[in-house]
Amino acid sequence: MSVLKERLQADMKAAMKAGEKDRLGVIRLIMAGIKQREVDERIQLDDVQVLSVLDKMVKQRRESIAQFQAAGRDDLVAAEQAELGIIQDYLPQPLSEEEVESLIRAAVAELDASRIADMGRVMAVLKPKMQGRADLAMVSSRVKSLLSG
Repeated sequence: MSVLKERLQADMKAAMKAGEKDRLGVIRLIMAGIKQREVDERIQLDDVQVLSVLDKMVKQRRESIAQFQAAGRDDLVAAEQAELGIIQDYLPQPLSEEEVESLIRAAVAELDASRIADMGRVMAVLKPKMQGRADLAMVSSRVKSLLSG
């Protein structure tokens, strides 16, 4: 079992014992997402794959928050932000802007990428290094602007 899944299991037990219903609900939601992917793909997820599940959940929460804010539903915004905070507790420390820029430039130099057609190869190198630590959509747009400019 991956280290992250073991941590989630332990935190779920601790939340049950402490009576933290909100935290317990979010952890169960995370575990259900992991289990669903394992069943769908018939594999045991490792830490990198668990991080991708968490990334997807973070992205969903951010999109929901934006939609709820646009609709003026502050109650739902607060609930989504609370869930987002708990999910982010399981993600590694985010990369700074400088670290992201440095990793992008290193990958471009390593692959000798100079055209927009090289973007897929650059992202393939960057994704494992940045999974769960940076918004990959933002990284993708930066790589695109660097290669096209």
